[in-house]
Amino acid sequence: MSFFGIDCVRKKEKELERKLRANDREYNLSFKYATNAIKTSKYNLFTFLPLNLFEQFQRIANAYFLFLLVLQVIPQISSLSWFTTVVPLVLVLSVTAAKDATDDINRHRSDNQVNNRKVQVLIDRKLRSEKWMDVQVGDIIKLENNQFVTADLLLLSSSEPLNLVYIETAELDGETNLKVRQALTVTGDLGDDIEKLADFNGEVRCEPPNNRLDRFTGTLTYAGQKYPLDNEKILLRGCTLRNTEWCFGLVLFGGPETKLMQNCGKSTFKRTSIDRLMNVLVLCIFGFLAIMCTILAIGNYLWELNDGSEFTVFLPRQDGNDAAFSAFLTFWSYVIILNTVVPISLYVSVEFIRLGNSFYIDWDRKMYYSRNDTPAEARTTTLNEELGQIKYVFSDKTGTLTQNIMIFNKCSINGKSYGDVFDYTGQRLEISEHTETVDFSFNSLADPSFMFHDHALVEAVKLENPEVHAFFRLLALCHTVMAEEKKEGEIFYQAQSPDEGALVTAARNFGFVFRSRTPESVSIVEMGQQRSYELLALLDFNNVRKRMSVIVRSPEGKLSLYCKGADTIVYERLHQSCSKLMDVTTEHLNEFAGEGLRTLALAYKDLDEEYFNQWQQRHHEASTDLDDRESKLDQLYEEIEKDLLLLGATAIEDKLQDGVPQTIEQLSKADIKIWVLTGDKQETAENIGYSCNLLREEMNDIFIISGNSPEDVRQELRNARTSMKQDTVEDSVFLPEQTPGVSPKVITDEVANGEYGLVINGHSLAYALECSMELEFLKTACMCKAVICCRVTPLQKAQVVELVKKYKQAVTLAIGDGANDVSMIKAAHIGVGISGQEGMQAVLSSDYSFAQFRFLQRLLLVHGRWSYLRMCKFLRYFFYKNFTFTFVHFWYAFFCGFSAQTVYDEWFITLYNLVYTALPVLGMSLFDQDVNDVWSFQHPQLYVPGQLNLYFSKKAFFKCALHSSYSSLVLFFIPYAAICDTVRDDGKDVADYQSFALLTQTCLLFAVTIQLGLEMSYWTAVNTFFVLGSLAMYFAVTFTMYSNGMFLMLPSAFPFIGTARNSLNQPNIWLTILLTSILCVLPVVTYRFLLIQLCPTINDKVMFKVRQAKATPSPPPRRTRIRRTSSRRSGYAFSHAQGYGDLVTSGRFLRRPAVSRSSGFSHVGRTTTGFSPMGRSAGYSPTGRPQNAKVPDVEVTSLQMYRTIRDPAL
Repeated sequence: MSFFGIDCVRKKEKELERKLRANDREYNLSFKYATNAIKTSKYNLFTFLPLNLFEQFQRIANAYFLFLLVLQVIPQISSLSWFTTVVPLVLVLSVTAAKDATDDINRHRSDNQVNNRKVQVLIDRKLRSEKWMDVQVGDIIKLENNQFVTADLLLLSSSEPLNLVYIETAELDGETNLKVRQALTVTGDLGDDIEKLADFNGEVRCEPPNNRLDRFTGTLTYAGQKYPLDNEKILLRGCTLRNTEWCFGLVLFGGPETKLMQNCGKSTFKRTSIDRLMNVLVLCIFGFLAIMCTILAIGNYLWELNDGSEFTVFLPRQDGNDAAFSAFLTFWSYVIILNTVVPISLYVSVEFIRLGNSFYIDWDRKMYYSRNDTPAEARTTTLNEELGQIKYVFSDKTGTLTQNIMIFNKCSINGKSYGDVFDYTGQRLEISEHTETVDFSFNSLADPSFMFHDHALVEAVKLENPEVHAFFRLLALCHTVMAEEKKEGEIFYQAQSPDEGALVTAARNFGFVFRSRTPESVSIVEMGQQRSYELLALLDFNNVRKRMSVIVRSPEGKLSLYCKGADTIVYERLHQSCSKLMDVTTEHLNEFAGEGLRTLALAYKDLDEEYFNQWQQRHHEASTDLDDRESKLDQLYEEIEKDLLLLGATAIEDKLQDGVPQTIEQLSKADIKIWVLTGDKQETAENIGYSCNLLREEMNDIFIISGNSPEDVRQELRNARTSMKQDTVEDSVFLPEQTPGVSPKVITDEVANGEYGLVINGHSLAYALECSMELEFLKTACMCKAVICCRVTPLQKAQVVELVKKYKQAVTLAIGDGANDVSMIKAAHIGVGISGQEGMQAVLSSDYSFAQFRFLQRLLLVHGRWSYLRMCKFLRYFFYKNFTFTFVHFWYAFFCGFSAQTVYDEWFITLYNLVYTALPVLGMSLFDQDVNDVWSFQHPQLYVPGQLNLYFSKKAFFKCALHSSYSSLVLFFIPYAAICDTVRDDGKDVADYQSFALLTQTCLLFAVTIQLGLEMSYWTAVNTFFVLGSLAMYFAVTFTMYSNGMFLMLPSAFPFIGTARNSLNQPNIWLTILLTSILCVLPVVTYRFLLIQLCPTINDKVMFKVRQAKATPSPPPRRTRIRRTSSRRSGYAFSHAQGYGDLVTSGRFLRRPAVSRSSGFSHVGRTTTGFSPMGRSAGYSPTGRPQNAKVPDVEVTSLQMYRTIRDPAL
């Protein structure tokens, strides 16, 4: 561990293979593997002060003020007291250090809380309770139900049949559904026998520590036998044990070497782009300061040689100092006098402004979520203005865009659509919280949380409509859900996907209750009657089949096949007698898809006993064949899953969070690009993309990148790029590979010939992020309007963010709600955590947090834009007033023999930034706004200038410096000319140094105050009080300081006796003040007038609208529910991997559910002719008929009519 406590892992030779032996600490310690302690803090008691000061003095201005402090303690040089610099410097350093210390103490507490958790470890043949941080590689530990997994473990045994355990992986991948892991049989036999476990001496050889969550390779050698190990036998740190009484595991990786910690990004010190620009500008200012001081030092040298000798009679040089040494001292004296070009008050003010704007976020009631009592929180105060410059938003899906709640919304049965509610006139009603729900009291086993509004469906069930009963019977039988009934009537379902759980729950409420299963049977309660179906075969889902089927025998002995799957796939396998029903159902499916619902088609067929026996024999032979088993089984499945009879379709709503589509639409109008990075499967992510308006039917194309090799991925990216820029020369599309070691160049945005979307899978993304292909991927993705990355690991999320940061000169924001989003949140310029269902890890690592995704638009378009606008105005004005103040010293030097005499009174110099100009500029920086929040939402384009750095940049800075140079010339030479050889109206002389100093500083204060008034767009009572109060304060302090009484008390400190009353009672003095003020402001007013007339900005146009509306903005347009009119049907979310069908039907009893996360099917692109099962059916029905063609009028009464009446056209 390094001295500064930054590196968690001891630097050592790269580990190529891990070797360990169970229950042998001495052997394992020889390899010096990491312990299980974690460390996320940056400092400790001894390193805090040096390390924190080192970080703070990386800010060039702090180092500069330290240098000034050293100069000011040298009496030969300094004309100002040392404490004028040391007090504000110590104040700034102390406040920043206190904030950093508080943050790190919280990290220490979090680390200690985790490291001090208790777990049972097998030591010396006994189970002992040990702290997590004391667990070592090779230890055997015992976990119990609902405990966190301590380290990365090899599962040895469990309390469940077949050595299964069930885990929740929300901390790793954001998925809340249970997953199953299974131990080797040889270790499972150890059970919970402590003696056997203590004698276990298996040796493991496996891969070294890495961040791949989905892969593990290794071998276990035990009792002379070698057993292969894969990911299905590993429990990763961060998971939670569920529905399992106990399990034992062997520690493979600990602490920083676990896959969870390997995926955690490093904590970096975040600075805003304005901070980085300021560092560059401060360097430029230092260079300019050195040039000015050099010019004045040379002037002093020449003056000493030519004119200075005449004064030596009156002012003899000390110790024979010559002109050269005088010039040297003058150089450093002017460094101190002119240091106000970068005053430390600038940095004090910046911190105050940031703190104030952070409070606005904390206090914003419109970002408060009352349901959870969660306000918005600015967890850092240093990044507010960066919120006004965001170009890329990287968002998680599950829990961030969606609520991860699936609801059975609508269905189509036998050509009739259910789910909508109509009034007595036949008009469809909008369903709301107050809409009457269906009464399920007739069903004692119904789920009380299930809600449905269409009474017609429950009436059809009660009337024993055969097709409706068959529909729900299929939903109750065709699935791999596990049921758990702890109390009589209290049934809990564990499903592979929330979709499947929603369908089984719907069947349950409508009277077809799935109650339990064994490998050979499924027990359901049909309308109050217990029935057991013999489960003969389960034809499981995979990504190619996109459907699943079960073959069951009813209690009456009837053989049936029930199938559910993607409508395009099921339609291809239907009997031709279903053609008319298909047309009607297709219309319903299109209607469901238009509302963004996830659809699924249901079908069945009755089987002949003799045929099924033959098929079952062939199925058994194929399943035991070692060669080409998968293809043979697929052929058998294809054979039996044909000539099906259509029952209907289901529509499930994956509930978005409130306001997500509107928020994404607003951000898109603000030219913010949104990329969704999700661990979920492609089909689900794509469906949500359409639901939340990220992907739209109006887009020219959606590119699917799903190559399984680098060559395939590269070719798919090039094809996409060529499609978006067809006029591009072909060679220019093929980007050269990046040369290692060469600094990356910023790539500019290219304009596509339309609107496009990009969807890329996790395995393809791994290839796309390689050095040789990352530029190709980035350029292609940046041309698209929306990008969705599916099945990505937490580290890949961070890599995508880093890639954009590396090559795009843009500000990034990452938003998520789970531990799997932490690395992404840390990598982005700004991290936002949503306090949701998946714990507080994301919030604790974030810079800002709130409860709902919709608050992001207010954070960016209102608070972010205002903060950026205020900060830029502050910096422009602050540099202007201080450059003007300082440059007057420069011109005065040519008239005072380059003697480093100040042009102003010392008290004015001290109070100028602290009193006279501090509050007005702070008032502007805290309260100013060009337009209010309502207009900001109505015109999101106001956000664009911030992305382009138009308000404060190097160009704006140099304009400010030129303006200051002009103003300083006016402020010095107009008063100089006006007062030179001038007398008072009583004939007395007024052309003395003190009168000139007073006149110059008064003119300066009026000029910068009027300039502030021109900068301010939004006057409040507070601002007006600050401006007028500061001017009044100036005159009050000036008359007090220059009074007889102050002079008599301290003659040396208050030498300007009577100057104020002698000068400010003269009309010519006030005329001079008026003239200088007008001359300073006139060019600014002229320039702004011409700019607004000839080249108005978006701000000018909107502010003109506001003035036209007489500051009373028109009410915002009423929000309407967004309904998509697409014909695209979202597919049903099955498991992303091979299902657990083989486990369910293995003949081994399962007591607990085997749960895995859902996944879906890929859409390859748009089809323009005909119907392709792999395409998004845009305007075509699965029957090959146009969707808009009129369907023959048929009386929807019974399914048999459709099956027996043949259409002659067919």
